[in-house]
Amino acid sequence: MPTAAVLQTIGLLCLSNVFMTIAWYAHLKNLADKPWWIAAFISWGIALFEYLLQVPANRIGYSVLSLAQLKILQEAITLSIFVPFAVIYMDQPLKIDYLWAALCLVGAVYFIFRS
Repeated sequence: MPTAAVLQTIGLLCLSNVFMTIAWYAHLKNLADKPWWIAAFISWGIALFEYLLQVPANRIGYSVLSLAQLKILQEAITLSIFVPFAVIYMDQPLKIDYLWAALCLVGAVYFIFRS
């Protein structure tokens, strides 16, 4: 498995997840007093940057990883981006359930990459 392609994929997916998380959830804090359609248009604009990173990440990743490996990698990255966002930006309490979810994803990563 070529390391450079995997590292590029991980880096691009991490950046894409930052934009995705902001697009999906930041409006709950920042635009709560605005109509939903304003939040939707702003989120859509932010999501454009997510797609500009996510599409090349998946194309690069698919050259060296299986589709299942890409999906599990994406889910693990999503949780690693979402938890700090939820705790730091959205002021949500850190829960032990985040740890259990992370351990489940570590198991998923292990099983999907073990061959």
